[in-house]
Amino acid sequence: MGIRAALAVHPDTGRGAAARIAGTVAARLRAGVDRLDLLGTTAPGDLPDGLDALVVLGGDGAVHHAVQYCAATGTPLGLVPAGTGNDLARGLGVPLDPLAATDAVVTALRQRRHRAVDLGHAGGTWFATVLCTGFDAAVNARATRLRWPSGPHRYDVAVLAELAAFRARPVTLTTDTGRLDLDATLVAIGNTPFYGAGMRICPHADPADGLFDITVVGRATRADLLRILPGLRHGRHLRHPAVRTLRAREVRIETTGWPLCADGEMLPGGAVTARCHRGALTILG
Repeated sequence: MGIRAALAVHPDTGRGAAARIAGTVAARLRAGVDRLDLLGTTAPGDLPDGLDALVVLGGDGAVHHAVQYCAATGTPLGLVPAGTGNDLARGLGVPLDPLAATDAVVTALRQRRHRAVDLGHAGGTWFATVLCTGFDAAVNARATRLRWPSGPHRYDVAVLAELAAFRARPVTLTTDTGRLDLDATLVAIGNTPFYGAGMRICPHADPADGLFDITVVGRATRADLLRILPGLRHGRHLRHPAVRTLRAREVRIETTGWPLCADGEMLPGGAVTARCHRGALTILG
């Protein structure tokens, strides 16, 4: 039988970038498949049965929803990044140019070439990049509520607002190797290195080793955060004495009043256990 794939397009992604190139991406994909379904969603309940591959033209939010479907069905996932963050594509070495990424997906489809990567699972949700709580999750939550400004500048405003009000809180981290009680500013559980459009919060995370890399920022003043945050882009925050790292297959976070965020999507707050599932997602290429 021939290859049946679906292309899920999120037209508003990347300020309309996905919509502008959707026709070109679809035309190139058709060269590598026998049937291509065009979809406007990656919601698992709206995706057809019998797919040999799901290709997502969009950002990390769209990919997060596609991961739920692909992890449940074993369907290979193809990434054509067109968002503002594209952190999963970056973490997996997928070309960030969407047409180059499309060509890579076509080659993988023709050669039936794919690879298995790890996923995290927490609170009934799969995540592919980073689950975080604390300052960074609070920034993300505030940014999603802001009506102004638009685009990435919302996060700049949200950072300043959270800096004014944020306080460290008692946190208990329990892993398969031990327990840590501390006052923390943020906790990031990384399956891949990046979040926030290329910030290396867990710079040594490897999505094929069956382990999380966990970055913990302990009690930190506003001045500390202003020194730590710029270093996230290149992973230099690990040098700060308030920062420590752990590795584990499973981690439970217990705290109160903090939001949770996975792949940039907000989750219900409260205590949560995250587990790393080795090879749970199949990626084209």
